[in-house]
Amino acid sequence: MKVLFYNHTGQVGGAERLLLTLLERLDRSEFAPVLICPSQGPLRRLADEAGLRTETIDGLKARFTWRVDHLAGYLNSIRQLVRQLRQKVVDVQPDLIHANSVRAGLVATLATIGLKPVVVWHIHDLLPRHPLTAVIRAIALGSRRTRIIAVAQASADRMTANIGSLRRRTAVIPNAVDLDKKTAPGADTAQRIRRELHIDEHASVIGMIGRLTPAKGQLEVIKLFPKILSRLPNARLIIVGAPAFNNEHEYQQLLKQTIAEMDLSDRILMLGARDDVDDILQAIDLLVVNSASEACSLVILEAMASGTPVLATSTGGTPEIIEHQTNGWLVTFGKDDELLEGVSTMLSDQVLRQRLSTQARQNASVRHTIPRFMSEMQGFYRSVLANGKIPQQKKLPQLKVSLSPD
Repeated sequence: MKVLFYNHTGQVGGAERLLLTLLERLDRSEFAPVLICPSQGPLRRLADEAGLRTETIDGLKARFTWRVDHLAGYLNSIRQLVRQLRQKVVDVQPDLIHANSVRAGLVATLATIGLKPVVVWHIHDLLPRHPLTAVIRAIALGSRRTRIIAVAQASADRMTANIGSLRRRTAVIPNAVDLDKKTAPGADTAQRIRRELHIDEHASVIGMIGRLTPAKGQLEVIKLFPKILSRLPNARLIIVGAPAFNNEHEYQQLLKQTIAEMDLSDRILMLGARDDVDDILQAIDLLVVNSASEACSLVILEAMASGTPVLATSTGGTPEIIEHQTNGWLVTFGKDDELLEGVSTMLSDQVLRQRLSTQARQNASVRHTIPRFMSEMQGFYRSVLANGKIPQQKKLPQLKVSLSPD
């Protein structure tokens, strides 16, 4: 069974890391994968290093905007990509196309009009609400070959909008983490990272890990940090991540400027992109995810699997992963008083952090394993190619898992 995987960008974020995991672990006796992505960016290099077959086309330059001149350029980018991808599909002759985002799904569906392959849209986010949302749904609905995988029920609900025929073509397969690569927090690793960053071993360290973009809420946490310091004078904040688009480079500069203006350079560290996120997670006391919207955040799952306690906003699919005060702490997005109280409570109570992180690690080991993910993904491929139907959804175990006594 030949499967063509299409990623519209060459950059690597959570969706691309999951895609690489999927590609590397596919059963080669049954599936023959081919990855198509732009040559610019690290994705193709990582795929080549993993021994995967890759083909390249241009990157997609399309984002919703009210500016007519920009919108015209974006539509032209889509038109060119549709033509390029169609030629690749004709050359490769896949049985199925796995499009690794909504944008990739749009391009793949348009590129295969009149052709036979099933096109799977893998939805990693919540579909934004803007004037083109109805058009996106109409394109997905209008092609009988379209099937959808959503990483969270919240993503599925937003995409399908209670349209019955679209809902029946949609399956929810949550993200997964490699538990074999995760260990409970280790003192040696934590001490090494803290020494490298010149952070006292007794400091209370908050970490924010993810792309530098306004939707991730780094600026709001920086502005709140003086109040955190008034309660926890030894607190430190480390921000890991980098911008991906031009306007996000401006946001990065705003973060740096705000830190300088608030005279917090000795308390807040911006580390940029890091390859040792697992080690960073072990060096912090609390992961804060202050996002306006998340579907099934990989960094939350990685923290849970690593035994690092998580405080996150109760947006999108995050409540499907975290139950408040059971395996993490949830706050309302935009409520600074809740965020301040949650951070203060968790950093002040080591027993609470241990209880929540222990429960979280057990949940991750049951609900978000790579074997479970691969079984569901490959089962999805088999089912839609055999009869066009979405396989029956497996019910996830409940969040609450009884803890073994010490």
